[in-house]
Amino acid sequence: MKKLLLSVVCLMCALPLAAQTRFEDLSPEEQLGQTLVVFVDVDSAELVRPAIEQGKIGGVLIQWGNYSLAETKKLVDKLQTWAANSPHKIPLFISIDYEGGTVYTPITLGFDYLPTNMMLSAARDEEGAATIAYLAGLELRRAGVHINFSPVLDVNSNPHNPIIGVRSFGSDPASVTRMGGALINGFKAADIVSVVKHFPGHGDTSADSHYDVPVVRASYSQLQKIHLAPFEAAVKQGVPGVMTGHILYPALDNKNVATFSRPILQDLLRGTMGFKGLIVTDSLDMKSATSYCTIPGCAVRALESGADMILLGRYVKPVSVFSQVWREVQAKHLEPAVEEAARKVFDLKKQMGLLDNSRAVPAPIEEAYHMALAKISAESVTLVRDRKKLLPFKPAANKKPTVCAVFFAPARFADQLMSFSKPFLQKGWTIRSYNAALTPRKKDSQRAAACAKGADLLIVTSLQWADKTNINQKNAINGLIGENPNTVFISTMSPYDIKNYPEADVVLATYGLNKYVLQTAADIILGNQSAHGVLPVDLPDVQN
Repeated sequence: MKKLLLSVVCLMCALPLAAQTRFEDLSPEEQLGQTLVVFVDVDSAELVRPAIEQGKIGGVLIQWGNYSLAETKKLVDKLQTWAANSPHKIPLFISIDYEGGTVYTPITLGFDYLPTNMMLSAARDEEGAATIAYLAGLELRRAGVHINFSPVLDVNSNPHNPIIGVRSFGSDPASVTRMGGALINGFKAADIVSVVKHFPGHGDTSADSHYDVPVVRASYSQLQKIHLAPFEAAVKQGVPGVMTGHILYPALDNKNVATFSRPILQDLLRGTMGFKGLIVTDSLDMKSATSYCTIPGCAVRALESGADMILLGRYVKPVSVFSQVWREVQAKHLEPAVEEAARKVFDLKKQMGLLDNSRAVPAPIEEAYHMALAKISAESVTLVRDRKKLLPFKPAANKKPTVCAVFFAPARFADQLMSFSKPFLQKGWTIRSYNAALTPRKKDSQRAAACAKGADLLIVTSLQWADKTNINQKNAINGLIGENPNTVFISTMSPYDIKNYPEADVVLATYGLNKYVLQTAADIILGNQSAHGVLPVDLPDVQN
């Protein structure tokens, strides 16, 4: 990573300097605005323009969509131009959810494919993970992004967790701590603010907080030992931000989810752990928050409980929300809490160089990033089991073998799938492939069966985000496995889905879908290289 740090040349921005606003010059209403964050994308930006130009918004979260990097940069520049028209002229904090896993796909906002956290953990390469974060952070900087809501420090101790899955580094607190620390260091080196999440831990939930109120019934000692440990380490490391989870922890507070809990945010995070940085809420438009209050009411409750930066969510009318929040702040005499939160936001903006435009713009680093991605992808692929010692696959003598590869994956990954064929073609083998739908229908099963018929080697891949079994996909894959004794099954996302295929004698896991892990998997099947990855979750029933 040191070599990469030295090789990146930074150029100064040519933009005019921002106004030299003092915090003391901000009115109480302007202080409140600094704490509020709205979600925008290319198509919805104009809806928030009045709030930005009136100084009632302090930051934005740019949302995923099929945009180019140039479009993303144009959006950010436009947003900052509107902020420059506000009475106080304070630039916006531009934030992003760039964490890999289910939150990112290869067609969004023009940024490079980011490995899932589980992929990074399987590779056991802390320096490589830090390099990935550093180089990705530089690209965020080039686009004008300041804050990344990453890494996820949830210990995925519950295999039936429906929302975290490969977003987690795994089920071992020590591994989550190590790998999370590596990403924090990488983003810090790139001058990106890391906000770790979802405090105090989303890994032991069986409900999705977007749609329900999850409850973690672990005891305080269990929380300390498993779920709080990575956050405590991150605080000691100096992480600048922590995001709250809309989750109920009866051992800590039996009435309020963490976002609205003073015992959790003030007594535990600020007091016991000694965290001095920015407390950020998860999005307040999630059902786990709105079950308690309206979005304006939730914003007030979060400020009252000790949060500093409030994510209002999608599809809100920010001017109207601001007015409702301000009225309730006055009614509850919460101006001191707002001032304290706003000062943290303001001081961090100053520290990041936003107030005097002293940040440098890094030079392009695409080639270095892809080298780092290729290395860590190759290190992560795991041979979970090989009951019949089929690998490396050796065809019958004096025969040109035929290979069929059936991928169950969204169409947006199609460009990544093509690399799988390359190692087979280089050997002169015949390979045919079919990209079936994630939820296959009859025609998919028919075309997959036609591909598999007569093949000397059959390769079948699955894709499951977390513990959400796709029954159509499961049935189709099991049908294919039963047709050919020379079958290699590859789990390309959540390894928890391996339990669905007990008849698969050979199982590989990639924890994500990109051209590098697929080519590595092919090389492992052919014997061109060995598998080096280690399962980052506890799956005792699938390794035999």
